[in-house]
Amino acid sequence: MDDLLNSYSVGPDENGRFGKFGGRFVSETLMPLILELEAQYKQAQKDDTFWVEMSDLLKNYVGRPSPLYYAERLTKFLAGAKIYMKRDELNHTGAHKINNVLGQIILARRMGKFRIIAETGAGQHGVATATVCAKFGLKCVVYMGSHDVERQAPNVFRMRLLGAEVIPVKSGRGTLKDAMNDALRDWVTNVRDTFYCIGTVAGPHPYPAMVRDFQSVIGREVKEQINKAEGRYPDTLIAAIGGGSNAMGLFFPFLDDPSVSVIGVEAGGKGVNEAMEHCASLSGGRPGVLHGNRTYLLQDKDGQILEGHSISAGLDYPGIGPEHAWLHDTGRAKYVSITDKQALSAFQLCCQQEGIIPALEPAHALAYVVEIAPKLPKDHLICMNMCGRGDKDIFTVAHALGMDISTAG
Repeated sequence: MDDLLNSYSVGPDENGRFGKFGGRFVSETLMPLILELEAQYKQAQKDDTFWVEMSDLLKNYVGRPSPLYYAERLTKFLAGAKIYMKRDELNHTGAHKINNVLGQIILARRMGKFRIIAETGAGQHGVATATVCAKFGLKCVVYMGSHDVERQAPNVFRMRLLGAEVIPVKSGRGTLKDAMNDALRDWVTNVRDTFYCIGTVAGPHPYPAMVRDFQSVIGREVKEQINKAEGRYPDTLIAAIGGGSNAMGLFFPFLDDPSVSVIGVEAGGKGVNEAMEHCASLSGGRPGVLHGNRTYLLQDKDGQILEGHSISAGLDYPGIGPEHAWLHDTGRAKYVSITDKQALSAFQLCCQQEGIIPALEPAHALAYVVEIAPKLPKDHLICMNMCGRGDKDIFTVAHALGMDISTAG
């Protein structure tokens, strides 16, 4: 990875590694599929017809480019830095997830794979996968932790309306990690006709780089939009991180510009502590191997993966994408944690100041904006990724605030 000494936008290396992170830790059964996927993606990258189809669908089906919105009232309320929101919650299906799903399913069709499986936590990746499968007439199976099925009921209903089979996973704590475990088991069992559509920048190579590439449309649009609005790039980029796809999508096009500060916000849960009541793997974890790649993980002294906790289903994952782990260790990106309580406060503030109901995932990023914006000069430009809308989280928020949603009005 000598090229990476001079550039953050080159990589991973031929072994799928970002420094000491990433790689391919998979069974012998899956290795031929992984190698085939890598070869097919390399071919698609050079094929204009792939990108023409992708661009057309992003524009006419997803609704890109998503707006870059100046949050004027929030900026005045905080009386500090100027705040912009990249409005990816306005995409079709309500989050950034569809950017990646489109790319992977176009690739799956080219490979002759017509049964699509996916894992989901908050349900947005599951909804996006079910949506694109419905568009192309593909069979869709979504694995979702039983705990997440309960707290993300609106998205479960959407997936089933779209024709997907939603399989609740009862092992472990019934969250995203457990859903990914079962999806991988399905893939091993059904290698002939099945394509695994991974929702984040994790998993075995080439998934972390491939998902990043599909999501980097976010950052490319921001470059153009902020230049038009302000005549320059942002000073600071901020995004929430579970596995980290929305963050990599925003960060990646800016990584070789040292004038742009990059900050990822992990789920601090009830506080980063020895009890591991959080999902801040960079702040409270250490390197290990999970789901086919080496990265930072929440684990005990014996290397057993711990469950962690977050109010946000999409951030409730005990690891992080390997490229984020590498950016952390090289110092190119800064990673912080935000608690459930702080995220809930930012959720309410955004509703009241901007008339935007955010998902709990970007509410974590917004909470860090709320923390730092008042300390920065008024000409400092912050761009945060509003990567999902909050319809799916209203029951969780109401419960956390001690409200009966049936009488909330």
